[in-house]
Parts: sequence; structure tokens; C-alpha cells
Amino acid sequence: MNYLQITHEDVCNGDGLRVVLWLSGCSHHCYNCQNPQTWNPDSGIPFDKSAKQEIFDELSKDYISGLTLTGGDPLYENNLDEVLKLVKEIRISFPEKTIWLYTGFEWNQIMNMQVMQPIFSCKDLESKIQNILKRQEIIKMCDVLVDGEYIDEQKDLTLKFRGSKNQRVIDVKKSLAQNKVVLYCD
Repeated sequence: MNYLQITHEDVCNGDGLRVVLWLSGCSHHCYNCQNPQTWNPDSGIPFDKSAKQEIFDELSKDYISGLTLTGGDPLYENNLDEVLKLVKEIRISFPEKTIWLYTGFEWNQIMNMQVMQPIFSCKDLESKIQNILKRQEIIKMCDVLVDGEYIDEQKDLTLKFRGSKNQRVIDVKKSLAQNKVVLYCD
């Protein structure tokens, strides 16, 4: 897994002061994306122990509300294993901190296991199902999920925490408890 930047004390990508990890790799390639430099999974630098330590050092500060994972797409297939390990460790080390995640995938695609593209072999199907299961596990450890691809025709600069009207800011815990999407904010 590669990343482009770790932002300290960010106020734009979630509630409060946040640490933001900008990951490389995205399969959505939204028209007029604000971060096309993050699409290539090989761009940036490898996420290593020092990058993780930088995040943990920032999260240990009382005034930091939590971590935001964005990019690129944290749920891009090349990121899944490392993101899963990272959110597990953060949940253990910093249970009071919130985790926000931005993805071009939609809640229903992941939580209802919708396989988006035709499958041509059992191996492809097995791989897609494993990726969906990892995405589910990651999302279940998050507090807020901002879902959906950016759609330029639905751009709205007045929206909180997102760029286009189709995107949703989802309260993960309430959505899981009620078995339906519950918005964190509208």
C-alpha cells in the first residue's frame, strides 16, 4: 500500500481536528476528481512503520478527534489488507478516536455484497467476495463512511464533507444497528 501524504490537524475531512491519510490507488476515476494524482496505486511512498508511527503519534494528542482515510480510495483492492490492519490497531490503541473513511464504493455494493462486474471464473468470484468481506470488516470498524463516486454534474460546494449530491455521509454504527443507511449529516 502506498500513500501520498499524512495531513496533521485537518478540519475539512471530518469533525474536529483530524489526521488524514491520503492513500494511492483508485479504480473509480471520477470525471473532474479533485485528487487524480492518487489514482495510480504505485504513486506515492510505501506505507511503512514510520508512517504508521507518525499517525499514532498524532492520534495520541488529546485534541485530535481521529483519523480520516481518503485518497485515492482506501477500499481499493491493493489497500485492503493494510487498511484492515491499521483500523484494527487504531481501534485497540485509540478506542475513543473516530475513524472516517471516504470511498467511491456505495454502502449497498459492500454491505449487501453486490458484485459490480460480470464474473468469468470461480477464482475471480472468490477474489471479489474476499475483497467485499474485507471492505465490510473495515467499514464496521469505522464511525463515518462517505460513500459514492464524485459526479461532476451533481457538484455542490455547500454540502458538508462531500463534493456531489449523490454522496452520503453515513453514521456506520447507527446504520448497522438499524440495518438501513442512517445519515450522519445531510
